Amino acid sequence: MADKMKSGFAELARERSMYPQEAPAKIKRGSKSLFIGVPKEISLQESRVTLKPESVEVLAANGHEIWVEAGAGKSAHYSDREYSEAGAKIVNSAKEVFKANIILKVEPPTLEEIEYLNDGATIISAFQSGRQSVEYIHALNAKKITAIAYEFIEDKVGGLPLVRAMSEIAGSAVMLIAAELLSNTNGGQGVILGGITGVPPTQVVILGAGTVAEYAARASIGLGVDIQIFDNHIYKLRRIKHALGQQIHTSTIDNATLEGAISKADVVIGAIRAEKGRNKCVITEEMVAKMKSGSVIIDVSIDQGGCIETSEMTSHKKPTFKKHDVIHYCVPNIASRVSRTASIAISNIFTPILLHVADAGGVDEMIFNHPWFMRGVYTYRGSICNIHLARKFNLGYKDLNLLMAARF
Repeated sequence: MADKMKSGFAELARERSMYPQEAPAKIKRGSKSLFIGVPKEISLQESRVTLKPESVEVLAANGHEIWVEAGAGKSAHYSDREYSEAGAKIVNSAKEVFKANIILKVEPPTLEEIEYLNDGATIISAFQSGRQSVEYIHALNAKKITAIAYEFIEDKVGGLPLVRAMSEIAGSAVMLIAAELLSNTNGGQGVILGGITGVPPTQVVILGAGTVAEYAARASIGLGVDIQIFDNHIYKLRRIKHALGQQIHTSTIDNATLEGAISKADVVIGAIRAEKGRNKCVITEEMVAKMKSGSVIIDVSIDQGGCIETSEMTSHKKPTFKKHDVIHYCVPNIASRVSRTASIAISNIFTPILLHVADAGGVDEMIFNHPWFMRGVYTYRGSICNIHLARKFNLGYKDLNLLMAARF
């Protein structure tokens, strides 16, 4: 009897082994180890850095190699020792750090820095279309560089995460700058930004209803400033009113209304982003000439060419100039005034993207499997692949979507 039971259990076990068995699904793990270089910024008194030491530690723990040029984090108050203890290798020259396969920069590379790059390398940095030339594009293409503009990279819901972060900072800082420039010590009208009992409030006009406008308006409302926001997108005007929770004055852009507002303004903030690779000049020189003596213009969109006709790019060393007795502030990287805050924000965005690149199997796989990342690419292995920039520079264009289709 016992032998029969034993035999029955054995038969049952044998039959069971022939059925399909459940097993944990295998998780696809990227085996691509990244070689990342973080050079010291040399352009326009740039003081930001792309990776904070804590991010270096995370990347190093995931098996990636990070080289940081000596002094890269100094302006953001990060020491070489902090980077070294986090797992980075500190190198003493730009030539060395540019030997990495992936270069992370804040400012676009100079022509000299492009020469340092290995053929076929990847660089992720700003593009700043208002500053670039055909020679810059040709230099990248000659070395078959994959160049990715972080201001073009989208997130999974179509937003621009790095632009959003820097715009939040710029919007918060811009009103502090305006307050300084309006004072007598800086040649302004000698008025306080805002208003006090018995004194009419300061008049501020903001062009554009994006993130810069939202955060500038937040700072202004608390001071009692009289704000007017102009934009040709009604949905943006609705959004900003909803975000602020205030009944502020908004308007579409028409010359008569805008000219009237500009002539009475104490501060004008230009915050209109370029569309389709082209900047749009909204305020003419004639309008500027009618502004009050000692009033202030801050053109936040100057890195894309500006939206005010009299704007000329300035730097943190010499941030202002006067034209028609109006103070112009046209520094392209306002966020670098608060370099540590900006560096933390940049690093918090770059770090998960780099980890995602590694999981995808490398930069190419990331580009062709994630359209939101692909949108940041403007040169790819010797060809320009952003149609708006190709038209601007009158160059040939290669559609990455067609290359993607050819891969499958």
